[in-house]
Amino acid sequence: MPLADLLKEADRQLTVCNSCRYCEGYCAVFPAIELRTEFAKTDVIHLANLCHDCRGCFYACMYTPPHEFAVNIPEVLAAVRVETYREYGWPRVLSRFLGGGVRSALIASVIGVVAALGAVFAFGAPSELLVAQSGPEAFFHILPYAAMALPFLVLSAYVLAVMFGGLVAYWRETHGRVRALLDGRALAGATLDAFGLRYLNDGGDGCFYPDDQPNRARIVLHHLVFYGFLLDLVSTTVAAYLHNVLAVHPPYALWSVPVVTGTVGGIAQIIGTIGLLRLKWRSDMRPARAKMVSKDYGFLVALNVVSVTGMLTLMLRETPLLGPVLVVHLGTVAALFLTMPYGKFVHFIYRYAALVQHRIEMRDGRAA
Repeated sequence: MPLADLLKEADRQLTVCNSCRYCEGYCAVFPAIELRTEFAKTDVIHLANLCHDCRGCFYACMYTPPHEFAVNIPEVLAAVRVETYREYGWPRVLSRFLGGGVRSALIASVIGVVAALGAVFAFGAPSELLVAQSGPEAFFHILPYAAMALPFLVLSAYVLAVMFGGLVAYWRETHGRVRALLDGRALAGATLDAFGLRYLNDGGDGCFYPDDQPNRARIVLHHLVFYGFLLDLVSTTVAAYLHNVLAVHPPYALWSVPVVTGTVGGIAQIIGTIGLLRLKWRSDMRPARAKMVSKDYGFLVALNVVSVTGMLTLMLRETPLLGPVLVVHLGTVAALFLTMPYGKFVHFIYRYAALVQHRIEMRDGRAA
């Protein structure tokens, strides 16, 4: 369905909700609805990204299908998010090509692994691929550090540029206030909301996954994925500092900061992604949007594969299998980077911006 038609349908459903107000105690969306008397594109996009898909409103609503009003807020807001992710990603051709689900993740993974293998043959030592490596800079016997690091620096810069461009487009689209960028209270409150996953908790009972009974499984698994990802980021940052500044070269000892944080983060992400995939597989599809579910699967599978191959790289680092596993790991990391600006990963950027605006709206008692 085109975005214009989705916006009209969302406006109709949100107007019904604003008249009923039965679900006003659920999440952040309904207090934000109450501040509005009409729902223009600006409002719908803001509410769509403020929605955390806890689904409490769907199971509480008396007007869900087959009622003639056919109110399904989680589904219509998910549909809007899918279209805005595509609209804000640039260039559009890559947004369409890499913004899908598991298929896009697989295509990107094949491209990434082929590129990593090509780098080994072009700049590294393919004869070392199936040879056990040991000692300082063991990884770089297969692929030199520069050939490993420089492509990822370029790719990281590209990803950050695309995501920043998407954030600017979203901020303009939703009439985000410039002063919000300097509003310490709003930024701090939104940060606490985001890091605590406040709106996945539904008053302490949790989300309605996989069915109409609330539980805390989703919030626990999200925490594992989120903080596992942050720990892996810490691991990579510390390793880069040790290598480039202190000239302490990998592989690092098992009790070192990069290995400990990377291991804990990797295990957390593996458990979290598998758990979320299982919840997603068992979940009620009525309040879901197929395209968003596909994005969810693609992101979770990509992150899981990166985590698993990263752990295998650690476990097999002194065996002849290190080379093949390292190539696959580098390729899947590149794939994750390639799909980041166009897939489900970007939701945290738009959702955080929506949380900042929501904090200001609730404090001021009026919509932006």
